[in-house]
Amino acid sequence: MDKIEKFKSMEKILRELEDLKNSETAVIKKIGQIETENMNLNIQELEKSIATIYDGAYKNLENIEGLHTSFVETVSDFKEKNNITDEMLLEIREA
Repeated sequence: MDKIEKFKSMEKILRELEDLKNSETAVIKKIGQIETENMNLNIQELEKSIATIYDGAYKNLENIEGLHTSFVETVSDFKEKNNITDEMLLEIREA
């Protein structure tokens, strides 16, 4: 795999990590909606289980965000070390 192909794959992973982050955020939002609905019902079992699920989802989101931040640096370093310019990428994407 040449350096441009590798870089393109790295960019794809970044997009997928961003998508994963958005998906996990949506899960957390959905959990919040369930918690809100349960305020009227006051079902203790549901409240306890949802709290546990929320904690896990929030930890996942933190891990995803950390990985994304770290991988952004990895991709940036790779781009710099391999002298990949925006012009090179533009030419390849247009081809």
